[in-house]
Amino acid sequence: MPNRIFSIFPQSSPSELVQSQFGDQQVAKSVFLDTLQRPLGDLRISVTDRCNFRCVYCMPREVFGPNYPYLPHRAFLTFEEIARLAKLLVAHGVTKIRLTGGEPLLRKNLEKLVGMLRQLKTPVGSPIDLTLTTNGALLAQKAQQLKDAGLNRVTVSLDALDDTIFKRMNDADFSVAHVLNGLEVAHKVGLGPIKVNMVVKAGVNREQIIPMARHFKNSPFILRFIEYMDVGSTNGWTMNEVISSQAVIDHINQSDHTMQLVPVEANYSGETAQRWKYVDGGGEIGVISSVTHAFCHECTRLRLSTEGQLFTCLFANHGHNMRELLRSNTDDESISAALAHIWKMRSDRYSELRGQQTGPKNKVEMSYIGG
Repeated sequence: MPNRIFSIFPQSSPSELVQSQFGDQQVAKSVFLDTLQRPLGDLRISVTDRCNFRCVYCMPREVFGPNYPYLPHRAFLTFEEIARLAKLLVAHGVTKIRLTGGEPLLRKNLEKLVGMLRQLKTPVGSPIDLTLTTNGALLAQKAQQLKDAGLNRVTVSLDALDDTIFKRMNDADFSVAHVLNGLEVAHKVGLGPIKVNMVVKAGVNREQIIPMARHFKNSPFILRFIEYMDVGSTNGWTMNEVISSQAVIDHINQSDHTMQLVPVEANYSGETAQRWKYVDGGGEIGVISSVTHAFCHECTRLRLSTEGQLFTCLFANHGHNMRELLRSNTDDESISAALAHIWKMRSDRYSELRGQQTGPKNKVEMSYIGG
């Protein structure tokens, strides 16, 4: 079992921490800025550590086999606990919440949580952007329920159009046609704009770049190519398996005259994907370059694990135990102050320092906190 390294506030009870670090309760009402002056803006919530795929870059079967010790359900945060913590974070800057996993659609009655989060409003009264990332396996049957509950949009992972390559990557004998059907149903019920994420891994699915680009050109879906990342410790990542985003763009541009791309400005500060559009008006694609062009300096994300560990980076090696606070009769003001402390001390910029890392780094698995 991969090591999971968690931290709580050492040698202090939650209430002691709040009083020692935040005697002035006004701190809990201030804007959250970390040590690099990055504001809090996004919250990613993992609702389960289970998945029905065994993708080679995320949950390889040789590690996540039939005897893998998944979390007991009693360890999961309840929907009420998730909503309580999310409400406190929305009050301090979060404007977007993404539900993830594992595979989030495996969490029973997930639409109930969606409905609870839909009630949240920012301090100025604006609704939050509520979205979900899925492998698409259950999307067709869940899309209408999610939309009715208040979900805005979805992002779907799809790493190939060729069934043989796709099944080799998901290692679950799951067909492309099923995912494409889920996309169409999600679009039909109004979950959008819908993004399609393709992780590009050298020697595995590079030949699918052009077919994917052609398929989603002139469609209502936005295709995004993601550099294969060194998340966790189980996927055996090496730099020579990375195909850079620039190489992807060059490959598409060189395919033929109908596939020419030009860059587009970001929709907002901190957007992870660099945007490109087809010169003939055939829509846009995105590239996420977390290996070759790190965007740590604009990262505004917190990640909440299934059992309530709060992580300040996708590449973190420890979390902060919020479940203990939530289940210890700690009041909202004290939890809010603890959240302020976590963000205020945040200094993560792993991707910018990747080349300077020395020695082993026991990073948390992506399947545990979501991508």
